[in-house]
Amino acid sequence: MGAIGGDGVYRGTDFYCDVAIPHPERLHVVHEDDRVLAFHHTRPFWEVHIVVVPKRHIGSLTTVSAQDETDVRELLRVVQTVARNVELEHGAAAVLTNLGAYQDSKHLHVHVHSGGRRDRR
Repeated sequence: MGAIGGDGVYRGTDFYCDVAIPHPERLHVVHEDDRVLAFHHTRPFWEVHIVVVPKRHIGSLTTVSAQDETDVRELLRVVQTVARNVELEHGAAAVLTNLGAYQDSKHLHVHVHSGGRRDRR
């Protein structure tokens, strides 16, 4: 289990299980139900950057199995709704997930984003 250090930086491998899912009150939530949480990224890369995550731990897109079907269907339903709303509001949206070394948090999550890349200094 990871922790947030005194500098406010998360040090762990699953931010979603450790922080986001148990503490949605710390986030700017755009959707929450029994299976899925969607919120504005806590350290956004883009002007609009929303993360959609299943509440049950699933490692990544490449580890999805038949037992994950209900959660993944709900995840994709929420991704579709969030992406549609971002597209309508901002004129464009992109949807992506990271794998392997690109995946900082080892929990399946999907990014919905729009606009320019933010300076992350």
